[in-house]
Amino acid sequence: MFWSYVQLDDGTQVAYSETREDGTVRVAVERPVDFGFDHAECFLPAVKWFNVKGFTADDLNFLTEFVRSNAPFIFELAERQKAGPAISALAL
Repeated sequence: MFWSYVQLDDGTQVAYSETREDGTVRVAVERPVDFGFDHAECFLPAVKWFNVKGFTADDLNFLTEFVRSNAPFIFELAERQKAGPAISALAL
């Protein structure tokens, strides 16, 4: 399951998973385009992109820097999702 993290000015959506057993967090990025979406995914902390469709190398460079600079907060939110709604509600 993914949770929305942020929507960028161009409509690009960034979402994250809960923290996985191996300590990684899956990040998915989608951008609306005519008749569909551009899409890319990576795992934090490595930020190696896979399932890339429609994003250019420049787009991925920007997204890499964005995801890396937001990684501490994304990890914190992912841990809250893993802990469950009762703890997440208390943390708000």
